[in-house]
Amino acid sequence: MRILYGYFRSSAAFRVRIALGLKGLDFDHRTINLKPGVSEQKSDDYLKLNPQGRVPYFIDGGVALSQSPAILEYLDEAYPDTPLLPSGMADRAYVRQLASLIGCDIHPLNNLSVLMRIKSQLGADEDATNSWYHHWITEGFTALEAMLSSSDHTGRFCFGDTPGMADVYLVPQVWNARRFGTPLEAFPTILRIDEACRGVQAFVDAAPENQPDAP
Repeated sequence: MRILYGYFRSSAAFRVRIALGLKGLDFDHRTINLKPGVSEQKSDDYLKLNPQGRVPYFIDGGVALSQSPAILEYLDEAYPDTPLLPSGMADRAYVRQLASLIGCDIHPLNNLSVLMRIKSQLGADEDATNSWYHHWITEGFTALEAMLSSSDHTGRFCFGDTPGMADVYLVPQVWNARRFGTPLEAFPTILRIDEACRGVQAFVDAAPENQPDAP
């Protein structure tokens, strides 16, 4: 039995939902409400399950994993049909580079815990917090746009004409950028790929607004 602990607006949980959908894998969704004032990720029961107290947390029979990169790599090895990564070593490294730009350089700086910290500890108001968010999205997307727009690997999706690992990372980040009102007109390649992804059922099904815990 596959179980995914997540929250509808979590970018990392969004990634895993997309991957499960692309691979046609059923799973049981269990909500961990991250909303300030609720913070179910800090409950004793959840911390016993996942000591880091974050989402996603994924269980597949006897396998239990936190951290979306580890979960995605596991899914690609355990369920190799509909691969998320290309076959060639250099091509896999290229795709991981795109994914890491988002997962390591953009997302952590704009995570809910970071935004709450700069508000509570540094006294940032809503405008300052949004400015922080927009800065890191713009800086990261500027580099990503240059890479995608100049690469022969880029097709309908980030790598060729089949959605894969890089797209799994990209779409949740674009969704959150829009949520925070980040101007995206300077990134036409990113927007084109995001639009192509949103035409794929796995991305539609995984979207935050289509989750059982969405308000």
